Amino acid sequence: MAKRLGFDCMRLPLLDKDDQTSFDTETLNKLVDTFLERGFTYFDTAYTYHGFKSEEAVREALVKRHSRDEFALATKLPPRMLKSMDDQERIFNEQLENCGVEFFDYFLLHNIGVSAYEQACKFDTFGFALKKKEDGKIKNLGMSFHDTPELLDEILTAHPELDFVQLQINYIDWENPGIQSKKYYEVARKHNKPIVVMEPCKGGNLASVPKKQKN
Repeated sequence: MAKRLGFDCMRLPLLDKDDQTSFDTETLNKLVDTFLERGFTYFDTAYTYHGFKSEEAVREALVKRHSRDEFALATKLPPRMLKSMDDQERIFNEQLENCGVEFFDYFLLHNIGVSAYEQACKFDTFGFALKKKEDGKIKNLGMSFHDTPELLDEILTAHPELDFVQLQINYIDWENPGIQSKKYYEVARKHNKPIVVMEPCKGGNLASVPKKQKN
């Protein structure tokens, strides 16, 4: 069975914490190499991460240094940024160039909520991405989602072509009324959609157990 931990490229090591593009290349290369050496393969980035430079950092640390069959790459297109139909093609082509690949193993519509979904519908972004999948530029099509379980159900009902959904799920947010991880999970299972879990450690906040929990 393939190992299921993913490498998040939203919080890459930096030389200067105030400069989101000052990547610590040596450390990043070591992290990427160790991740692959331990048998993991899934890398997740996005067009907007690290001041629009995360994809390029992934290209340098991963794509240029490892064989394409050694890893699976996921990235995301932000519907909120779209001003015209042409923006989709432009951004997608930029992403291929940024990452230095000919196709994406996983491609997501990024941060879908009410306003992003309206933009995606306005410019038929689901149809655009599906066409890229038919052309072999995308292997698996999904979305990352941040809104209500009801909207999630509406979108998955309207777009059964989605192969998976990325959801914020961790034990703190399971019953959190502002996140509703449990209900997200139930909606995705209702539609038989595989789930990619984001924020399993809530941005690192769950990596350290509070002192009162240790006692």
